[in-house]
This record gives sequence, C-alpha cells and structure tokens, in this order.
Amino acid sequence: MVIFLDWFSVLLLMGAAAGLLVLRNWRWSLILLAAIYLGVFWLVSRHWPVGMAAVKLVTGWMAAAVLGISQMNAPAEDTFEPAWPEGRAFRLLVAGLAVAVTAAIAPAVTGWLGVVPAPAAWGGALLISLGVAHLGMTARPMRVALGLLTLLAGFETVYAFLEGSILVTALLAGINLGLALVGAYFIHAPEPEVET
Repeated sequence: MVIFLDWFSVLLLMGAAAGLLVLRNWRWSLILLAAIYLGVFWLVSRHWPVGMAAVKLVTGWMAAAVLGISQMNAPAEDTFEPAWPEGRAFRLLVAGLAVAVTAAIAPAVTGWLGVVPAPAAWGGALLISLGVAHLGMTARPMRVALGLLTLLAGFETVYAFLEGSILVTALLAGINLGLALVGAYFIHAPEPEVET
C-alpha cells in the first residue's frame, strides 16, 4: 500500500508540475505549487521523520502564500493565447518531452546514487526537468519564481535521501522563502526604461 502511495505521489508531482507549465492562471498555479510540495512531503517522509519532512511542506506552502499575496494587487496576466509555437499546445508538448527525458534519466539516478528509491528519483527528476522547461519558456517574474521553486523542490526530493541534516533542511527552507520573497519583489518592481 505504501509503495502505491509513493507512485501516486509521483503522478501527483507529474500532473502538478506539468499543469504549472501549461496553465497561466496565477490562482491555479499556486494551488499546483502547493500540490507539488504535498507530493515532496510524502516522498521525503518515507526517509525522514515526519516533523522534518513537514518543514518542506510548510515552507512550500508559505512560499506559495507569499507569491499569492504579492499577486493580489498585481496586474492580471495576458489572457491572449498565441498559436504555435507559444501556445498551450506547445507548452503541453514541452511537458511531454520533459517527462520523456525523466523516463530516460530516473533509472540512472537510482543506479548512480544507490540510496535514492525509484519513486523519489522519478519525482525529483520530473520536478527538475519540468522546472528547467518552465524557466526556459518565460521571463515573467511570477513564472520564473514558480519555475525556480519547482526546480528546487526536485533537487530537495533527491537530496533528502543523501543528507538528513537539520541544518541543511533549514538552509533549503530559507532558500525557498528567499526565492518567494525575491519573486514577490520583482512582481511589483518597476519596469526598467529602455533608451532608444
């Protein structure tokens, strides 16, 4: 039953990270980010004590809350959806390619590192590849913050099986909150004027 829940959390991570890449509504994006941290919590709690794994969950939800509060008065994102190669179909294709890359990399990660179980390797590799894809497709501060948080969540998923230090956990929690605060700042930062 526990193995089933591990693979279910990998499917949750894949769906949430792919949805984060495809969807443009900031409310849904923050809900999907919270779901990513729920999946990371489950995978990490298999190796760490629940109290330490809960740090990742609470920190991720706090980062989502910071980004959500910063979006309350921000201008709405463009609802214009261009066609190929920038539209939703293109982003869905990129998400599919990132999942295919993960399918090629995840078994090797388990072999290289040895102590990382297959569900954690798959979940971490999925988040890293989809986070990198997200970063490669946007320049908006909110989207960049979401991509960086997704990428870092994937790294944390794999790294949790290699290092169980409380100090490292606190450092990574601080980095997550710092990324959210910097993202919130850049959402409201004035656009630099370009001289022509």
